[in-house]
Amino acid sequence: MRLRRVRDRIDREYREPLDVEALARGEAMSAGHLSRLFKCAYGESPYSYLMTRRIERAMSLLRRGGLSVTEVCFEVGGSSLGTFSTRFSELVGMPPSEYRDRAGRDPDGLPTCVVRHATRPLRKPPGEPAGNPAGNPVRNQEAPGSGRVLR
Repeated sequence: MRLRRVRDRIDREYREPLDVEALARGEAMSAGHLSRLFKCAYGESPYSYLMTRRIERAMSLLRRGGLSVTEVCFEVGGSSLGTFSTRFSELVGMPPSEYRDRAGRDPDGLPTCVVRHATRPLRKPPGEPAGNPAGNPVRNQEAPGSGRVLR
């Protein structure tokens, strides 16, 4: 139940700078213990979960159109356009501007659940080229350093 509350808080507050230490303190446990339990329960660290949520939201905003990549970056809680673009490219396999351009050409009318499933970002293992040509889903990598502000 405590892990679900942490996950729900990340889902609600993904736009805010989230600190693993503060999340853990709210559940009366250490940051390291929270990270281990979270990864065991959900297959990824709290940081990776946060980044996946931010990129999923960014993908939705880019598909919808009307916002620049910079505006999308700040809308989803990014503090650096360069870091956002790098993370987006790692997870999606293309830069956000290219994703926005391609999404504008794709046929409309697909149910949102189909689009979300087909476009869910997956992390690539180190050394594997972006785009994951084998098509194998890969769990998110652990972010370096615990207790850091997640942006």
